[in-house]
Amino acid sequence: MDAVLVLEDGRVFPGRSFGATGERIGEVVFHTGMTGYQEILTDPSYSGQLVTMTAPHIGNTGVNDFDPESFKPQVAGFIVRAYSEDYSSWRARGSLAQLLRDHQIVAIAEIDTRALTRHIRTAGAMRGILSTTGEAVATLLAKTRQAPSMEGLDLTRVVTCDESYGWSEGSAPFGPDYGTTLLPPLTRHVVAYDFGLKRTILRRLADHGCRVTVVPAQTPASEVLAMQPDGVFYSNGPGDPAAAAYAVETLRGLLGKVPVFGICLGHQLMGLALGGRTYKLPFGHHGANHPVRYLPTGRVEITSQNHGFAVDPDSLPAEVEITHINLNDQTVEGLRHPGLRCFSVQYHPEAGPGPHDATYLFRDFVSIMEGKG
Repeated sequence: MDAVLVLEDGRVFPGRSFGATGERIGEVVFHTGMTGYQEILTDPSYSGQLVTMTAPHIGNTGVNDFDPESFKPQVAGFIVRAYSEDYSSWRARGSLAQLLRDHQIVAIAEIDTRALTRHIRTAGAMRGILSTTGEAVATLLAKTRQAPSMEGLDLTRVVTCDESYGWSEGSAPFGPDYGTTLLPPLTRHVVAYDFGLKRTILRRLADHGCRVTVVPAQTPASEVLAMQPDGVFYSNGPGDPAAAAYAVETLRGLLGKVPVFGICLGHQLMGLALGGRTYKLPFGHHGANHPVRYLPTGRVEITSQNHGFAVDPDSLPAEVEITHINLNDQTVEGLRHPGLRCFSVQYHPEAGPGPHDATYLFRDFVSIMEGKG
């Protein structure tokens, strides 16, 4: 079936459908990872976005029951150069196309993703519409321009859990015994706010001896403190951090009372809670190969990233220390306030997909909870 991608600036990319039928509108972004399309599709941080894969060949390993970062695909739509209906993997349980159809995700293949990526890098991330309906381009363009932009959009309410739940499952070894996990004693209790929380983050916390209680995004600070946690985790998630004002106020009620660790959106909310500002990046950072310098040691980490906003370094109070810097564009990648026992990073140390250079941050969190950091 024919499909088309229409950008809000009028650029048109015709192609072929391999997902569900219909129309989906969202912010068009690109991901530079070579692998991990199932983790990307199911990452709640991509809610409201049409994700373009720059790797040209997608679908050849199928989909499985182990890699999803949430219970369903979260993207608004999916864009690839070449889709492979044939797949081969000892873990595969079905095709990518069937997963997308089952969850009503519109997807397009056979378009020039290199040209699309170059266009976004030049013009910036913008709204777009994926359609299989055959409607006129002018009609689709009008719908795109009427859609809300990502700035000012709070999507955490869309992806957060409905009620609290516990988590104690660790990372599974990759091999024939996949699914068998040997965990250390879970001696620390962490309350994790779900703003779009990835399962791999929960597994990494369990790997480091943490029993986790996941709570909905709007849970009051008083309710969390009543649980007497050893630490609080502020998760990744979609949308504009400044639009989630309630999450900023909640964090202000937690800082100084319990150690807090934030990742991605959690990092941006940390910057806001500490008195800083956030701003929209031209086309965001989405990939698994971004170099970041850890300033205290000078060590460079290759990181997995997925965000469209950043913390303004000039807006931060003097007592807030910038710990990490992106070597591509010098944006802030990490913060800490030793007096309040809190720290955060913009990138994803848990990977999923991506490198494991920054796994040490989970150890640092445990050290702070144990009074050693």
